[in-house]
Amino acid sequence: MTSVSGKLSFRSLRRFNIIMGALHFTQGILMILMATVFFSDTVGAFGLEVRQNFLFFNQETFSLDTDYNVLFDLPIAILAAAFLLLSALAHALISIPEKTNAIYNADLAKGINRFRWFEYAISSSLMIILIAGLFGIYDIGSLLLIFFINAGMNLFGLVMEQLNSGRQKDELDWGPFWWGTIMGLIPWVVIILYVTGTASEALGEIPWFVWAIVGTYFVAFNTFPINMALQYLKVGKWKNYIYGERVYIVLSLVAKTILAWLVFLGTFQPN
Repeated sequence: MTSVSGKLSFRSLRRFNIIMGALHFTQGILMILMATVFFSDTVGAFGLEVRQNFLFFNQETFSLDTDYNVLFDLPIAILAAAFLLLSALAHALISIPEKTNAIYNADLAKGINRFRWFEYAISSSLMIILIAGLFGIYDIGSLLLIFFINAGMNLFGLVMEQLNSGRQKDELDWGPFWWGTIMGLIPWVVIILYVTGTASEALGEIPWFVWAIVGTYFVAFNTFPINMALQYLKVGKWKNYIYGERVYIVLSLVAKTILAWLVFLGTFQPN
């Protein structure tokens, strides 16, 4: 069973979760106020079209051509705020109600955190479809596939913890770790295909914040699995699963804060 430091560590972690949840919540509310009150005509009005592509028979050319219907606009600013508020909700769920906090602590003692992976599956998948939209992926089918593939990547993280709970280093099954890594790369392959398909002159016109988002997400993508590997290899302080849990929480706050604000800043560009 994973080593923990007892009730004091759990109490400290509970306070830590409350503080981190409050930071996520404050930022999310600030974004909503900026989008709906202070910059409603610019930030609040910025959206990306979500389309349904389809084939139709062109009677003039007697060929199958492509067209699309506009389904709705993605409200980027509001969804960036929702990205942070989902994290705030998850922190509140595991730290405030006694029942769910007890479940959270019992799972941590086994080297598992179900709440983390379910929250990541939703919040990070929401963020990656916003990023995909900024790179020109507007098709509803593509966006749904990207969302659920990314969610699947995170759920492989849960399977990794469930499968290896209580195992020693030499007994670990790394299968879910590697399958999840492969799944996590697929959305980026799709995004790169869109980027490389852009004309060279248009490529240079992609806003700076889009490239900053890609760099930030790439760093975050690598730091989370590194933290997991350090936990399972029991390197230094990571021998205590709670230490790794705190690192996850810090990584989550830093990465989500940078990503959310970069996406939010993108709404200041012309629609």
